[in-house]
Amino acid sequence: MPFFRRKQEAATPPVADVFSELREQALRLTPDQLGAAVPTEAGILALLMETAYQEAVATLVGVADGTTSLYFSNGGGFVGAGTHPTVAEASRLWLEAGATFLPALSSVTEPPLPGVGTTQFVAVTPEGLRGAVAPEDELGGNRHELSPLFHAAHEVITQIRLTQP
Repeated sequence: MPFFRRKQEAATPPVADVFSELREQALRLTPDQLGAAVPTEAGILALLMETAYQEAVATLVGVADGTTSLYFSNGGGFVGAGTHPTVAEASRLWLEAGATFLPALSSVTEPPLPGVGTTQFVAVTPEGLRGAVAPEDELGGNRHELSPLFHAAHEVITQIRLTQP
């Protein structure tokens, strides 16, 4: 038994097939799929916020047509939450915030899931994907330029939770 051991890296949270399929669907969204709901000013078709925890990655998705879902890499979640007016309004405000922060996001092609303790934003635009990754504690503590986007997303999550019995 060696005296010094390498620190064990955090295990990758489990990823269910349904999660991968839903995530891929959101990341590959096209203007044609949205039809009349294509954004004109914002330029964002969908916005994702993904935060990795030891147990799972939580992915919040807001789409320009009002579709809003929160799902987890271990297979759970809430699909279609945007049918609730309070969720739809919070999601609309989050997408507006996303449009404001779009210049702060870099072009990405295949965003991997974030590492434990980090949060990733991915904006799906007609021109491609744009994203950024930041430590969750910096975002939550208002110590990052994307903190307002993080808090707007958490308002959506709050509204989703309030719709549950």
